[in-house]
Amino acid sequence: MIEVRVDRLGLDSSSNSYVVILKEKQGDRLLPIWIGQPEAQSIVMEMNAVKPPRPLTHDLCKSLILGLGGTLKRVQITKVKDNTYFAELHVHRGDDIVQIDARPSDSIAIALRLAAPIFAQESLLTAIAVEGGDTLQSEEPDLTPATDEMSAEQLKEYLERMKPEDFGKFNL
Repeated sequence: MIEVRVDRLGLDSSSNSYVVILKEKQGDRLLPIWIGQPEAQSIVMEMNAVKPPRPLTHDLCKSLILGLGGTLKRVQITKVKDNTYFAELHVHRGDDIVQIDARPSDSIAIALRLAAPIFAQESLLTAIAVEGGDTLQSEEPDLTPATDEMSAEQLKEYLERMKPEDFGKFNL
């Protein structure tokens, strides 16, 4: 597992979906994960220290973990299968460690609230060139989605072949 951080969050205008870009802490490899609007808003709010008048779902998760005497030791993004990413929350309570299956977007939002490190399976990281910090470089896209579990190499090739206009410009 490689420790990553949230590098940025943007909007993929070609699919009108939000994308969280994770970047390895000690390198340049990236992991883009497409996420929903509520999770994107929750991540952005926490990154910008915006506190809502009432707790959001991820704030509730934080309160539950702490209220039950636990600590979030880490989040792990473990695999991608059928174009779906999987993650785990590693919650410690006393001598017990509970691994909780969760979506990466929720896991990231909770990790940010609890200042917990985020790790990604090394095979998921890819060396995507970033041009001007806004779009991904590529050539000749094969936009056919994978029908089975996508290997890291397949994901890398898929993303590298995308043109910037296929991916869209990141906007917050």
